[in-house]
Amino acid sequence: MESSGSRIFLAPTFLAILLLLITGACSFYLPGVAPEDFRQGDELKVKVNKLTSTKTQLPYTYYSLPFCRPEKIVDSTENLGEVLRGDRIENAPYVFKMRETRMCNIACRLTLDAKTTKQFKEKINDEYRVNMILDNLPLVFPARRLDQESPPIYQLGYYVGVKGQSAGKDERYYIYNHLSFTVKYHKDVQTDTARIVGFEVRPYSVKHEYEGKWNEGNTRLSTCDPHTKQTVVNSNSPQEVEEGKEIIFTYDVDFKESDVKWASRWDAYLLMNDDQIHWFSIVNSLMIVLFLSGMVAMIMLRTLYRDISKYNELETQEEAQEETGWKLVHGDVFRPPQNSDLLCVYVGTGVQFFGMILVTMIFAVLGFLSPSNRGGLMTALLLLWVFMGLFAGYSASRIYKMFKGTEWKRIAFRTAVMFPAIVSSIFFVLNALIWGQKSSGAVPFGTMFALIFLWFGISVPLVFVGSYVGFKKPAIEDPVKTNKIPRQIPEQAWYMNPIFSILIGGILPFGAVFIELFFILTSIWLNQFYYIFGFLFLVFVILIITCAEITIVLCYFQLCSEDYLWWWRSYLTSGSSALYLFLYATFYFFTKLEITKLVSGLLYFGYMLIASYAFFVLTGTIGFYACFWFTRLIYSSVKID
Repeated sequence: MESSGSRIFLAPTFLAILLLLITGACSFYLPGVAPEDFRQGDELKVKVNKLTSTKTQLPYTYYSLPFCRPEKIVDSTENLGEVLRGDRIENAPYVFKMRETRMCNIACRLTLDAKTTKQFKEKINDEYRVNMILDNLPLVFPARRLDQESPPIYQLGYYVGVKGQSAGKDERYYIYNHLSFTVKYHKDVQTDTARIVGFEVRPYSVKHEYEGKWNEGNTRLSTCDPHTKQTVVNSNSPQEVEEGKEIIFTYDVDFKESDVKWASRWDAYLLMNDDQIHWFSIVNSLMIVLFLSGMVAMIMLRTLYRDISKYNELETQEEAQEETGWKLVHGDVFRPPQNSDLLCVYVGTGVQFFGMILVTMIFAVLGFLSPSNRGGLMTALLLLWVFMGLFAGYSASRIYKMFKGTEWKRIAFRTAVMFPAIVSSIFFVLNALIWGQKSSGAVPFGTMFALIFLWFGISVPLVFVGSYVGFKKPAIEDPVKTNKIPRQIPEQAWYMNPIFSILIGGILPFGAVFIELFFILTSIWLNQFYYIFGFLFLVFVILIITCAEITIVLCYFQLCSEDYLWWWRSYLTSGSSALYLFLYATFYFFTKLEITKLVSGLLYFGYMLIASYAFFVLTGTIGFYACFWFTRLIYSSVKID
């Protein structure tokens, strides 16, 4: 674990970002990866990555299974995001020479004992897939669609093996011990060099047989002909996983010229299986939300214009006393709420989240966080969260000073520590569960120290700096004076009950994102690529507008019913969409996933609880600031004696 932790490096990340900004302006290549030219006969470095399963969600290192090993296993340098994802990239035992086809290569021979038999059977039963990398391209298995004319569906990696039944109806386990690799390349006619544009595999289970005694280098297999351009594999007798059985691992390497250029080599990987449904759903959701937003905006503008005009036309005190509505609570509407310190902390944390997501979205839309930069998205999110602590402290202290608070250091400390402490507590429990399963997804000690340093070494000081700057600024002045004695709130109608209105308010923001949420959950838990950040940015904008408008509408109705306790309700109204997000995640778990292990289920719900909590903080802050702006606007627009 210590060697994994030592692979983390932070300084090169900043250098990489600077280089991306420079090279991105003069090149059309995906940022983060430079093209490499290979001549015929050049050695290609094949690397192995983690074993993954959608049934367990627990990654393992490639060499946790007794696969063939090179003479020396060399770990690749990984960034912070890769380690947190459980990636463990190491060299492979396979030898590739550029544009040199090699058939029936023997990798190694293995005799199964009780321990290795159990390991293979467990991984086959849990449907684990083997992941590899060549020239930064992941290994894919091209699965054909029902429509043979359509392009294949690319699935990441290949299964360790497959289950079957014998004549006696006993379950049998068969391992894929023969790999037929296809490397696609785009040739440059002028320089006679080539660039790799595809890396595919077709696995077979073959019970190999050989003539005479075993000789590591010169053994001739009778089940595989190395002299043909196309491999002749006798797959009528698959290789069974059973104690005492001998397994011979073999592989082919074939090279095919492709018209796909290097800059477009990721296009085939990023094709979604149900792109038509995705497009239709996004457009449909966009039209509905925009239509509702237009109606809400129109109603609010007309109603407010009428109310303000009517209030300003009142001439006598008697007429004013006869009026009812939101103007009557002007002396209490800006009264500090209960637990105002906690509200300041949550608002500051929400601003930190908003800044992190907004900048990440911009970088992603511009292409800086492409799938070719493995772990780049996770690394960017963590670093931006840390540096956005400056804005978190500033926002929290500004609201705190408006509430007549004086102990800004206490607010700064709670803003810097509260949310990360809650998330870290859940994360440590989940990490302990992963550690107990001996999974590579467990965060190493070195990475833990790096995360703690980012938190206490950078984020906390920045929050204090932001709080100091925000507290030194003049306090935000209320547009109207607050009465010393609180006004009694009249009895409310059933539909203005706080719990009911809060739950109703979260439906529309969730409705704006739930379709995109399906694709995000699929990419995370079903191990698929997600690279439609343009749509995601559009949905994010719709979410902001929807949270703001629904909060303003319900806040207006609340004030009209002479209930001035809007501070926390404005935060909870749009923040309640996180409850629907978690309920949808629960529905997704039972309808789309095949997780059966208790630990895997706890991991899923633990991580989705963290995601829902973060979504609550984000949407709640958007609603709060929208309502804050709205109330200040309307009460500064009327004449108050």
